[in-house]
Amino acid sequence: MEIVVQKYGGTSVGSIEKIKNVARRLIKAQQGGRGVVAVVSAMAGKTEQLIDLAHEVTDTPDMREYDVLLSTGEQASGALLAMAIKSHGCKARSFLGHQIKILTDEAFSKARIVSIEAEKLLEEMEKNSIAIVAGFQGVDEAGNITTLGRGGSDTTAVALAAVLGAGVCEIYTDVDGVYTADPNICHDARKIKKISYEEMLEMASLGSKVLHARSVEIAKKYCVPIHVRSSFSEEEGTMVAVENEEMEKYVVTSVNYNRNETKLTISNVPDIPGVAGRIFKPIAEANINIDMIIQNVGSDGNADLTFTVAQNDTKKALEILQGVARELKATSVSVDEDIAKVSIVGVGMRSHYGVAAKFFSTLAKEGINIMMISTSEIKISCVIEEKYTELAVRVLHEAFNLSLE
Repeated sequence: MEIVVQKYGGTSVGSIEKIKNVARRLIKAQQGGRGVVAVVSAMAGKTEQLIDLAHEVTDTPDMREYDVLLSTGEQASGALLAMAIKSHGCKARSFLGHQIKILTDEAFSKARIVSIEAEKLLEEMEKNSIAIVAGFQGVDEAGNITTLGRGGSDTTAVALAAVLGAGVCEIYTDVDGVYTADPNICHDARKIKKISYEEMLEMASLGSKVLHARSVEIAKKYCVPIHVRSSFSEEEGTMVAVENEEMEKYVVTSVNYNRNETKLTISNVPDIPGVAGRIFKPIAEANINIDMIIQNVGSDGNADLTFTVAQNDTKKALEILQGVARELKATSVSVDEDIAKVSIVGVGMRSHYGVAAKFFSTLAKEGINIMMISTSEIKISCVIEEKYTELAVRVLHEAFNLSLE
């Protein structure tokens, strides 16, 4: 049996009418002779409502109970969708993460998938029934409900597609594909027909909200083709697949930005071996991801170390850093939340020179100062003042001719 996994985001199931529309899509896909698994997010805005409720109770909610609460959003979407399908006289059954089961580690709110038992889904499809899975959630070895972090439904969908050997994982959202830049900023942004896993992974980690980074990691590892498309039209979207020569003809594929990072600096720490480890070890133990790092060494044998974290980790990271600063007798710890990261991505950068020079000179012409820089074979990123974000995206998009086919 050919299997397709379809994931529907919060805007796609944001109302009863939209849920009914998804039900019709799934029935149509099944009538084409395929086994169908649907992965659903919570209805648009529902997760935020649940988070607000948690923080009305306490400023520091217990993370186990936090995951129990947040997982109910996807549970509601799955049940409503199953009802909508059954109202058409078709078979469907909803499953929660622990019913399948999707086994994760014990990192509440940021759990990672360890394994998936897909037998129940296969049995359901053999009955000519559409299997509906609540995204974003799993269960740890102790039987606790866990969640995979924001955007985790993408990860659920791609992981299921990998385990089931699905021909494609279709990610339905409120946009009709992946663009060369945010169309709200660059009105001439172009939809990308095909993009490599590597480029999409960089874009996801750099702030693109189309796909969750971990979902792309899994897709790349198990060669699961992803089709990003709109749930409100029948248009072809963007295929995320193995790199080919067609993808390499563009030096730069996209311009991306991320306003949701904070810059932290610890000043005047001893410039000796082991200090960086003492700073970053407790941050890692708190499950906080560090993005960019820069160190400035002075002539007095001390150094300033600056790094960025996601804004929702700022409070926890700051508390840890202040404790480390006291141990190391650092002079100060500073925080800057008025920053943004702007990046360009493209597999064609591997074989073309002058890309970095154009990137930096384009920003310099607009008087945009660069605070931090990070590069890879197919990426250049920099941290700038937040107020220049949209200007930087527009001028870089124009400089690299990304609106042209």
